[in-house]
Parts: sequence; C-alpha cells; structure tokens
Amino acid sequence: MAKKQFKTESKKLLDMMINSIYTHKEIFLRELLSNASDAIDKLYYRSLTDSNVGVKREEFEINISVDKENRIIIIEDNGCGMTKEDLENNLGTIAKSGSFDFKNTTQTEDIDIIGQFGVGFYSAFMVSDNISVVSRAYGAEESFEWKSSGVDGYTVTPADKQSVGTIITLHIKDDSDNENYSEFLDEYRIRALVKKYSDYLRYPIKMPMEKTVAKEGTEGEYDTVVEIETLNSMTPLWKKKAADCTKEEYDSFYRDKFMDYEPALKVIHSKFEGTTSSDVLLFIPKHPAFDYYTKDFEKGLQLYSSGVLIMDKCAELLPDYFSFVRGLADSADLSLNISRETLQHDSQLKAIAKNIEKKIKNELSKMLEKEREDYEEFFKAFGIQLKYGMYADYGMHKDLLKDLVLFFSSNNKKYTSLKEYVSRMPEHQKTIYYASGETVDKIDMLPQVEAVKSKNFEILYLTEDIDEFCLKMLVKYDDKEFVNVCDEQLDL
Repeated sequence: MAKKQFKTESKKLLDMMINSIYTHKEIFLRELLSNASDAIDKLYYRSLTDSNVGVKREEFEINISVDKENRIIIIEDNGCGMTKEDLENNLGTIAKSGSFDFKNTTQTEDIDIIGQFGVGFYSAFMVSDNISVVSRAYGAEESFEWKSSGVDGYTVTPADKQSVGTIITLHIKDDSDNENYSEFLDEYRIRALVKKYSDYLRYPIKMPMEKTVAKEGTEGEYDTVVEIETLNSMTPLWKKKAADCTKEEYDSFYRDKFMDYEPALKVIHSKFEGTTSSDVLLFIPKHPAFDYYTKDFEKGLQLYSSGVLIMDKCAELLPDYFSFVRGLADSADLSLNISRETLQHDSQLKAIAKNIEKKIKNELSKMLEKEREDYEEFFKAFGIQLKYGMYADYGMHKDLLKDLVLFFSSNNKKYTSLKEYVSRMPEHQKTIYYASGETVDKIDMLPQVEAVKSKNFEILYLTEDIDEFCLKMLVKYDDKEFVNVCDEQLDL
C-alpha cells in the first residue's frame, strides 16, 4: 500500500516534535501510558450508559512487554480503540487530539482526560525508528494497523485484532556513541519510569518481571521465574480524604518520596476549590536538607496534572521564605504547554501558589499556638529563613511573617514571639526593648541590659545577624517602636 504523507506542514513539525519539544527522551513512556489511560477512560465512560460494553471497571488495564533480543516494546490497552478514520485523523494529523475533543464534550467527575494536544504520541519517535499501532474500536467489525518510520509518512492497512483496544509496538533505535537507547529495554528501568511519571494513573499498568526465587527443597539453589507485576499504585494519597489517611501512610510516603530518614514534623493535606482547583500534600521537615543553605539547593514542589508528574521541582509554587516545605500539588485545571513540561498560563500557577502560601502560614500559626515544642524545633531549623523573608524584597512580606518569628527573651532565656512579648508589657511601657550580641549569656552581662531589667521591662535578645535587620524593617509592632537598650538616646 502506498505511503500517505502526514497532513499539515508535517515534516518540519514532526522533526521538531522528535528533536526539540521534549527535554528528556524518557518522557515517551509517560505520553503513551497517558494516552492508553485516556482510551480506557472513554470506554469506561461509555460503559456507564451502555451495558453492551461488557468490561467491568476492575477489568480495565494497560500491559507492557519487552523483547530485548528484537528491541521491541509493546504497550497494550483494552480501551475504546480507534477506527480507520480515527487512525487517519488522530495519528495522521499532527496536533489533532481525540482526547481533547472528548474532554470538551464530556462533563463527569470520574473521568480524567490527560491528552490535550495530540502530539504526545510522536514523542515515541525519539527512541523508536518504527512504530506500529494496531487498533480495533468498540462496536467496529474490523481492525486496522497504522505504521510509520517517521517523517516519510505512514500506512493504514487492515489488521487481525479480535478484541477492542490498541496495541502500540515500538522498535527501539540502535545505540550510538551519544545515546543509549537500550536502557528502555530494561524492565527495571521501565518500572522506575512508570513509578516516576505514571504511578497514579487510575488503571493498573502490568508487566512481566523476572524474579529470582529459592528452589523448593534445596538450599542455596535458585530459579528465575517470570511474574506479572502491577507497576503503579494507582490511588494517590493526596486524592484521599485527610481523615482516611493514617500517620503511618504519611510517614511512609514522605520517606519514600523525599528520601528523608525521619518522618516530617508536620503534614499539610488540603484541597483547594475555585477557578483553579488543586489537591496539595505538603510536609514540613524536622531538619534542613543537606544542601539547604547552599547555592545548589533547588526549592519547589512536585507538580502533577491528573496524577501525571509534570515537573519534579516547580519553584513557582513556593516563596523563598517557605522554601523548606516539601511536597506536591495536583491540578486537573492546568493549561499545559505542548510538551506538558511547563505551563502556558502562569495565572493558574499563581492561584495555586497563593493558596499554598496562605495554608502554610495558617498551619505554622496553629503549630505555634497549639504545638509549641514542635514549633520551636521547627524554628531552630528554619527560623533564619523566615527572618530573611521579613527583610528580603524591601520588607514586602514582613506583615505575613511577623507573627511567626521568635526571639530569645530576658524573662526566661527562652523563645518568645512579638505578640507574646506585647501581651506581657506593663501599661506604662511604650516601646519594645532589644539588645544584640553573640549569645544570650553575653547579652545578659551588658550593663544597659541590667538597667532596663531593673525597671521590670522585658528585653528581646538578638543573637543572629539578621535579627536587628528584621526589627528595623518592621519599624513597629502593634504601634510600639523597637528600641536598642544600648542606644545613647535611651530614656528610662
């Protein structure tokens, strides 16, 4: 059969697709699995109103198999499948998305359509020199095979597929001096990529995995067996209600996801509704990351769209003063760009970030009020970051942070907040007194400090370089000015 040329100015576009749009070649697996999930979602949606579908919710699945010798990866789903016209329209026309059309005409909460641009499929050409798509649509009498080796075009021919669904066969490129394509033929590499990008697709992703097991009745002898393993966990922890999650689940998730040897000090699990809805799962660590106070540290939260990882560290979701927070945000409302790796409209991201900032501030305030010991542990680790946030950007964030910062007090040499200090002030005290020094003990020995204490006035002991800058940036707290007890103008 004669080859058909891609519609649109496709040779340039497809070449750009393969070589320019996606940053990492490993993305191809995420794209194909997301497409398979979309196809299943469409048939599942149909099954809600059509009893003839004959597939139960729990029977939907995606299967991956690898033939290392022949350099083949096969991805198969039992979703809605495609007719000959669908293959022509969706695969023969670059940037034509059946999923996008379906999403625009379907409104139901139980469907998460991910594909929007009709370009993700072509990312497979980054690692493949030949792709075959055999598909049979639900309700169709025939099946067809779409086949292409890239920009030269494609063919569509009759096939012999008896069941509904789609089989994608990728012939992986040979290795070169610069590229190791064979990594994608390794089952454990594939499993790692599924866990990284597609762990929370709602349908099981299965693959035969080789395992070594002890021979029965022998000692020290082993057999290699092949077992079908489900690679993804399917249900994201953050999609559950907070009331249904246990501390053990949070601790295990945090340790595994963020490689910390201790559980988090505080878990923030929340759902935001509005123009841009999102689920967030945040963790306040007990201690800074090993590189936290270095220039190499990268802040940011993981960003998901409908359970699919889009960015590993989205810096825009966290302000610098809360950069110690770890976690993720998931939103189905994001307008992703063509590669799904960044966003088209940062207004959506800003809306999510604003909700996250407000939530973190509120949760820290609650911790300060009700879990004092935990808060002081947190403040010892990250207090300097909050103080820096008050001073940075010309004090733009000082009002947001002023009630979260702590200073040592002359009362008991322990931490106090500005709010607590003011609440203890006698009526005739008009200013907030402070003194600076290397340590609490050294400050305590200053004669000026003794003079102020003798009048029964409390003093804030500033032991960090940033402390006095914070107070000067704040100027006043509760209409009371800050006064250095060592100031020559001090009048008691």
